[in-house]
Amino acid sequence: MRSKLILISILFMSISCKKKVTESEQPPLMYLAPQTIEYAKGFTIQNHKTHKEIKVTSPWPDANQEFTYILYPKGTKKPFTSDKAVFIEVPINRVVVTSTTDVPMLEYLNQEEKLVGFPHTDYVSSEKTRALIDNGSIKELGKEFNLNTEVVLELSPELIIGFSATGDTKAYDLIQKTGIPVVMNGSWMEEHPLGRAEWIKFVAAFFGKEKDAEDIFQTIKKDYNTASTLAQNARNSPSVLSGNMFKDVWHVPGGNSFIAKFLKDANTTYLWSDNPDTGSLALSFESVLEKGQAADLWIGSGNSLSLTDLKEKNHRYALFDAFKNKAVYSSTLKMGVKGGLIYYELGPMRPDLILKDIIHIAHPYLLTDYEPYFFEKLN
Repeated sequence: MRSKLILISILFMSISCKKKVTESEQPPLMYLAPQTIEYAKGFTIQNHKTHKEIKVTSPWPDANQEFTYILYPKGTKKPFTSDKAVFIEVPINRVVVTSTTDVPMLEYLNQEEKLVGFPHTDYVSSEKTRALIDNGSIKELGKEFNLNTEVVLELSPELIIGFSATGDTKAYDLIQKTGIPVVMNGSWMEEHPLGRAEWIKFVAAFFGKEKDAEDIFQTIKKDYNTASTLAQNARNSPSVLSGNMFKDVWHVPGGNSFIAKFLKDANTTYLWSDNPDTGSLALSFESVLEKGQAADLWIGSGNSLSLTDLKEKNHRYALFDAFKNKAVYSSTLKMGVKGGLIYYELGPMRPDLILKDIIHIAHPYLLTDYEPYFFEKLN
């Protein structure tokens, strides 16, 4: 009997030791959840045991450099050292963003209360974030390309999310030398509307909200693709003119631009769809008139508030059939209390709503109960 007890005891100790060894061999749990990218082309994410590596490859047009950001949990050591990477302890609790397009992303992730500063706060339209500005929780930082460094240092943010249209990062470089990490958001460079929205995954990684970002993006993707599929059942494909004059040049979206993608997915015939450019085309009024005079719709007519206002800016606009037929639509009529444009703030985050707006304009019988969110007809 005694021998049996000894044998059982030894066996139990053996199993216990094996269990302890197995547990000790397991890597520490990493709360930085894995992320995958589907549509966005401007950034990549690699998940490692001790950190997450994010690379921004298209921060601005014709960029000849990329940025590497290493995210690692607070309370742990840097996973390695490198002069070519920016190291950021996460999750962060205090952030400065410099583009209104970042505001909806913070709100969708329920992180807007961690925003402590913003340049030119009048641009912000969201009621939720405006309330934080009004009560002093979010400080004014001047201009996005010339941040008030003194105020930024006083706020002591743990991260600044910046952007650049030209590659000029002097203001950010100066701040980064003080020890405040800066990351570049290139979402506006994406060619696919869903690619722009997918940058919520980029923002979420700094707050440990990867799962929330994935759920949000999947919902938006599903709604966008469902709407696009619906549009393919339309009875016709109305021709579309877009853009407007600035001084002596009419800027129209290139055939591979994200706006052209919206028009294609809404089953319309965009007049410059055969153009390979991803940006905008600079054309003369005469060339646009020749090609677009008979267009069924004019979607994206600039910041005019009415047909009369549009005609006062250039009387030749009245030559277009879309103008004569009162089929001119603008996304600049809806503004925040301080004059910020809701379309430019929320639109990149909600391409599904933009697409539904265009489908409603082009094929109203497909979305009979839909109320347009961004676009309105000029009267």
